[in-house]
Amino acid sequence: MPRAISWYVKLVTGINRALFLAVAGLMLIIVPVMLYEVTSRYVFGAPTTWGMELATMLFGPYFLLGGPYLLHLRGHVNLDLVRRRLPPHRIRQLDLFNHLIIMAFCAILVTYSLPLALQSLAFHETSFSAWNPPVWPVKFTVPLAVVLLGAQSLAEFLRLLARDPGALEGTP
Repeated sequence: MPRAISWYVKLVTGINRALFLAVAGLMLIIVPVMLYEVTSRYVFGAPTTWGMELATMLFGPYFLLGGPYLLHLRGHVNLDLVRRRLPPHRIRQLDLFNHLIIMAFCAILVTYSLPLALQSLAFHETSFSAWNPPVWPVKFTVPLAVVLLGAQSLAEFLRLLARDPGALEGTP
């Protein structure tokens, strides 16, 4: 693999891996908050104004920012029934095509999500609930996650292009 491609793949994958591990830690907040909310609501009959909303606001970034590294790990849903029946060179072609589709999808999503996130910041948008936290930080995770997903997809695409076409496919 050429040095520039190797550097790019390692950089993007390293950033996405670090972010994946960081957002995995959000579960250490989400689970106790949900436990507190459920206990407060059903045992004491006194639901919080913030518990469910905080858990929801943290789960979005957890879900979105974990996706790019999951793409590298090949952890997304796959049509294994079809892939198992294809020869290695067809699997490679299918993967290359899939990464082009992912990158196009990411470009469209960034085009539409970034202006909404910027607008949310400009208006200091809040959730309009009783707790009323700002929502612009959560809205910025959408374009950030999409850019990272597109960058990881490009890394996987370049990795596939640089790989020997006769090499065994399916290893991350």
